[in-house]
Amino acid sequence: MKTDHSLPQDRPIGPSLIIEVGVRIMIPFIQLFGLYVIAHGHYSPGGGFQGGVVLGASFILMAIAFDLKTSLRFFSLRANAVMASSGVFIYTGTGVLCALVGGMFLDYSALDAILTLGPVEWRSMGVFIVELGVGLAVTAIMASLFWDLSSGGDMDKGL
Repeated sequence: MKTDHSLPQDRPIGPSLIIEVGVRIMIPFIQLFGLYVIAHGHYSPGGGFQGGVVLGASFILMAIAFDLKTSLRFFSLRANAVMASSGVFIYTGTGVLCALVGGMFLDYSALDAILTLGPVEWRSMGVFIVELGVGLAVTAIMASLFWDLSSGGDMDKGL
């Protein structure tokens, strides 16, 4: 006797309540951890790229567990574009500002000419600012790459 363990063709596979509830519980913690990695990147291992990947993965997880439209409801294409542009602007703007006040590109101690905190404090603050910019850009690019690849460039279809 032959046993067929495949699903019947007439039974559609729908959303899973267990997966949806689990993802709803996990996403805030994933995003909080991503922000932690970005914020402590200049003191400990991690930083903008790693934290941005974790944050981007939370939106990808949402799109996989629910659908693309749900993911786009929480992180729209417009917000994605603004976030990516802002991240690049923060990174390059910090470097250009350092150069404009007399230092070299990304020489954070030169920012002491604007606000006297001390060169050591500005080096720490400058790294944090740059890590924040990188984190914003990487988060937006990760989500955008997934959305584009999973929908074939047509955001209406989704997965």
